Amino acid sequence: MKIISVQERSLGSELGLKPGDEIEAIDGSRVKDIIDYRFKIAEENIRLKVRQNGEWVEYDLEKDEDDDLGLEFEDMRIRKCANKCIFCFVDQNPPDMREALYFRDGDFRMSFLHGHYITLTNMGWKELKRIVDQQLSPLYISVHVTNPDKRLEMFLYGKDDYLLKKFEYLAENGIELHSQVVLCPTWNDGLFLEKTIADIHRFTPMARSMSIVPVGLTMHREGLPYIPPVTKEYAEKTISLYENYDKRFRHPDGSRFVVLSDEWYLTVGKDVPKSHHYDGLELEENGVGQVRSFKELWDNFDEPKIENEKKVTIGSGTLISETFQNWFIPKLNAIPNLTVNYVPIKNELFGKNEVTVTGLLTGGDIINQLKGKDLGEKVIFSERIVNETSGERTLDDLTLNDISHAIGVPFYVSPDEPEEFFNVLATDEHGKNGLL
Repeated sequence: MKIISVQERSLGSELGLKPGDEIEAIDGSRVKDIIDYRFKIAEENIRLKVRQNGEWVEYDLEKDEDDDLGLEFEDMRIRKCANKCIFCFVDQNPPDMREALYFRDGDFRMSFLHGHYITLTNMGWKELKRIVDQQLSPLYISVHVTNPDKRLEMFLYGKDDYLLKKFEYLAENGIELHSQVVLCPTWNDGLFLEKTIADIHRFTPMARSMSIVPVGLTMHREGLPYIPPVTKEYAEKTISLYENYDKRFRHPDGSRFVVLSDEWYLTVGKDVPKSHHYDGLELEENGVGQVRSFKELWDNFDEPKIENEKKVTIGSGTLISETFQNWFIPKLNAIPNLTVNYVPIKNELFGKNEVTVTGLLTGGDIINQLKGKDLGEKVIFSERIVNETSGERTLDDLTLNDISHAIGVPFYVSPDEPEEFFNVLATDEHGKNGLL
């Protein structure tokens, strides 16, 4: 593992470690990645083997258990998913987008570190044992269906991956598991879904949740198997069936096991469940309870006074547009001296009838649908439209400055939190805050 920086006055700095040095082993065992490093560095007495200036150097360290060496490492290489699922979004991207958007993440380390949902198909028992030994918990598992033949049909993996045996091993060894089903009409619904829920429910309480989300389809599915779209009628039927599943499949303590993502409710025009419905599952970043969390943040926030009149524009995907138009925008416009225009953006690149979530909006569509409008002083969108790592680029590789120049007013992104939104609202084009 190559060091890219060393904090000043840290243990690593005292040892003389520098950027470019490589950590080879701790206590005679090779260091595979950042998780392995954190696990092994936790001991009070360690022997560190480092490659410096082409030579191997060993250090014997005595430290407190919680002491860190103050090192940062280059990004680890992410393991690719071995499946070619019939609904994988990667295969539905339009051509000529940035390379990273065509990569299938199948790395259990990213699941542990960042909550990414992964399948277990390409994981062997050596990796499963490492998860148990290092207690890499919780993990987030894309199950989709448990019937072996249907898994082969949908995953296009080519062989049985022994999903339930892996679930059993992990659950018996104390690993908390959050599962997900991407529901594809006529493929893994009906009896297949019921069996999937029942099969995973057997491993409660360590199988902590099962989220059911509607399949995301774009208009770029040439050469892929046909999957019927999720219609309003299908969503209504799913919600009705869910109520039965919810009653039948609970944790031993009565808490909820199966949950629906927000998209089901928004598709049929229903309000999302109250916060207690989710029993503290904290799956908002995976689209479960996200709208409720957003509403509670704003309902419990005292808006600041705005001294000078301000007029701005807010935009989003069309899925959330009813919630914005009927609740969020009126709430903002009730604040003295604030006028907010709202523009729902259709996703022309991926398919305006197929893809409606805000997080998949592109800079090009935003520009085309905002250009020439009276936008006020600035435009604010959710930060979900930009890359998680840089926070600067949209899916079609445009920067916030690119959009600003194209629409003629400053373009900003904001987290959901009201404090952050009002900070953005108060920031001028030079980055100064103080207009409120």
